[in-house]
Amino acid sequence: MRFDPAKMEENMNKLVEYSRRSGRIDLRLYQEYDVKRGLRDSSGKGVLTGLTEISDVDGTSVTDDGNRIPAEGRLYYQGYNVNDLIRGSANRRFGFEEITYLLLFGSLPTSEELEEFIDILTSFRELPGEFTRDVIMKAPSANMMNSLQKCILTLYSYDEQAEDTSIQNILRQSLSMIAKMPLLAVYSYHTFRHYHRGQNLIIRNPKPELSLSENLLQMLHPDGQYTQLEAKVLDIALILHAEHGGGNNSTFTTHVVSSTGTDSYSAVAASLGSLKGPKHGGANLKVLQMFEDIKENVRNWESEDEIRAYMNRILDKDAFDQSGLIYGMGHAVYTLSDPRAVILKEYARKLSIEKDVEEEFHLYENVERIGKECMMQKRSLVKPICANVDFYSGFVYTMMNFPPELFTPLFAIARISGWSAHRIEEMVNGGKIIRPAYKYVGHHRRYVELEDRIAK
Repeated sequence: MRFDPAKMEENMNKLVEYSRRSGRIDLRLYQEYDVKRGLRDSSGKGVLTGLTEISDVDGTSVTDDGNRIPAEGRLYYQGYNVNDLIRGSANRRFGFEEITYLLLFGSLPTSEELEEFIDILTSFRELPGEFTRDVIMKAPSANMMNSLQKCILTLYSYDEQAEDTSIQNILRQSLSMIAKMPLLAVYSYHTFRHYHRGQNLIIRNPKPELSLSENLLQMLHPDGQYTQLEAKVLDIALILHAEHGGGNNSTFTTHVVSSTGTDSYSAVAASLGSLKGPKHGGANLKVLQMFEDIKENVRNWESEDEIRAYMNRILDKDAFDQSGLIYGMGHAVYTLSDPRAVILKEYARKLSIEKDVEEEFHLYENVERIGKECMMQKRSLVKPICANVDFYSGFVYTMMNFPPELFTPLFAIARISGWSAHRIEEMVNGGKIIRPAYKYVGHHRRYVELEDRIAK
């Protein structure tokens, strides 16, 4: 049979239409059967599906009469307010490592325990054999999240205890992946940059005396140089992204996949796939793209009237990507403020002074304030709205010369600490596979023999 490309395309288009028609469900049925779409109730609050002691995310407070009202956002890691944790690590290098210890083991380490823990992480940093050449440099992907998934799944083949799901082994595997993730991400980017953009290939080994954030910067930058403020701001960003409750999509994925009893590498790969999505870990890229568009179309960055006019155009689907969204604004839980955004904003201010881009920082501030006002007015919102952590994170990464391709991998480098803690929590307390219900709303039909079927 002669292959006809035109006929092939015609047939594919027909199948696409069949798929759309077959997959379409009457949206009124979701209300009729009280389906919690996205595992959220009608008010947008998440449906309770599990319990955790790892972190608490709160955007409301309780009045004397028992009603919940909007409040400044609060985030707790193992019961500790993240603001206190950030403040406590202000004069130390190893903030992220300390937070990883806290998430995994439930308590803050002593100086000796922290030093021992860092030594363990350092011992796990080395990649096996010729892994960089045989895995990372073979068929490099243009998306670093896919590269991370490939690398994590391939590490399974190098682990003689890959299928052992004892807590002892899961912890070993978790610490190994936490330590290796920065190398996998940065090496994948350098390989992509070399093969797809014709740039020099630079592979720099991590230094045992450096913290995770310092190693990230020295491995990424061509000259291996970075400032102490850059290292500190990156460390803060990693802390703020390390954990955010069991209900966020990628962490819930960790629980769902772990509940099947699968191996650690498969669980982390699944969570990476979830985080890659632009509605989750990829959101800061949309913020960055939005600001590039704003900078091109708003001539006077100090003009409130000009910024307000353009924000309204975005909301009216007349500008940027015609989605009607101001990216980086709003959160499912936080109302008056996202504590992560508040903290990161202050460090973004400090970094903007060092990098001499204060004017751009003020633009972010103005868009945050004016955009919120425009959204409240345009959408007639009752619930307060605030900037979320994605609003400033992309700007911070850009100031440290991280390419956009590594924005979401940076999220993964931080969040794998939280995923690991939740995987252990699921395996310790689990026993039942997570299996929510879906109601069938189709129709039962009589089987028709092949020769008697009529074309659609």
